[in-house]
Amino acid sequence: MRVLLAGGGTAGHINPAIAIANTIKKHHPDAEIAFVGNKGSMEERLVGREGYPLYTMKVLGFRRSFSPGNIAHNLQALGCLAASPGRCKKILKGFAPDLVVGTGGYVAGPILQAAAKRGIKTAIHEQNAFPGITNKLLAKEVDKVLLAVPEAQRFLQPKGDCVVTGNPIRESVLLAMPKESRAHYQLEGKICILSFGGSLGARPLNEVVADLMAYTQKHCPNVCHIHAYGGSGRDAFVARLRAGGVELPRAGLDCREYIEDMDRCLAAADIVISRAGAITLSEIEAAGKAAILIPSPYVAENHQFKNAQVLERAGAAAIIEEKDLTGPALIAKVRSLIEHPETIEAWGRASSKLAIVDANERIYRELAELLAR
Repeated sequence: MRVLLAGGGTAGHINPAIAIANTIKKHHPDAEIAFVGNKGSMEERLVGREGYPLYTMKVLGFRRSFSPGNIAHNLQALGCLAASPGRCKKILKGFAPDLVVGTGGYVAGPILQAAAKRGIKTAIHEQNAFPGITNKLLAKEVDKVLLAVPEAQRFLQPKGDCVVTGNPIRESVLLAMPKESRAHYQLEGKICILSFGGSLGARPLNEVVADLMAYTQKHCPNVCHIHAYGGSGRDAFVARLRAGGVELPRAGLDCREYIEDMDRCLAAADIVISRAGAITLSEIEAAGKAAILIPSPYVAENHQFKNAQVLERAGAAAIIEEKDLTGPALIAKVRSLIEHPETIEAWGRASSKLAIVDANERIYRELAELLAR
């Protein structure tokens, strides 16, 4: 079995592809698996860490406004698009996959289209309640469309089968144990808040989390906080903390650039504060956590807000839109949860009910069925 996976741009596209690859490997240890991604990108680091080979190609998205910088960018994107058929042909000929699977991001478009035209079996997985533009286009060409939530299907015109499988979740998240994780961070008798805004960080989220930390350090001695400020957020975050009277390092505060052990941190947390990317939400559900969600307004079709609404309607989370996001607003929401631990527990139970914890196996079964045709 030879499987080629394509997805990139964000961890939300790459980690699902890695989870799918690992599940296939679990069932077929002799399977040959490779990835396609942009050179010098996040996928190069994440896929490389898993030990899978990565074929690289340059694919850029188009920008809508007509500033001089964007015009130059779009001309470069056109050049990449023109070069992609030759690169795709070389990759497909060299690896000779039996199946090509796309998990979103611009880089998935050309290789999936090329594979479909050559009669290679193809499938895509859509993680969001509102599909991305690449998957909207590919749905019309591939053999099978796999969805995280049923709400996404009404935005698609699939050529082949359309099946709800849930989002693939890293096995380490499913296996992490709260008791052991809390012991690791010495959280006995404490409330643990986990917050993060993505690999690069999110300035508005960093600012209000710094305000929240300053508040809890003064008024909530039983609260511990783990926060990832992102690759470009450290200086401003530390300055904001200092303005609030908090110097790092500080007992009860674990502040990092990136959370490598998200499985353990999620298991240890009582409350999660984050953006509303699809994979993040699926992992929050799998861990059964109460959440305060701050959807990014900078994503296509405001799809993170639609993702967050699924949890809010189920009674598992509260949404604070970025336009309403202030330090006092976040502090008030967190204080209400801290003062009512039964609400934290109720939101966590509601979150667990949304989880599809066998999504990896569901996806594998659908791909195996497609290969067997």
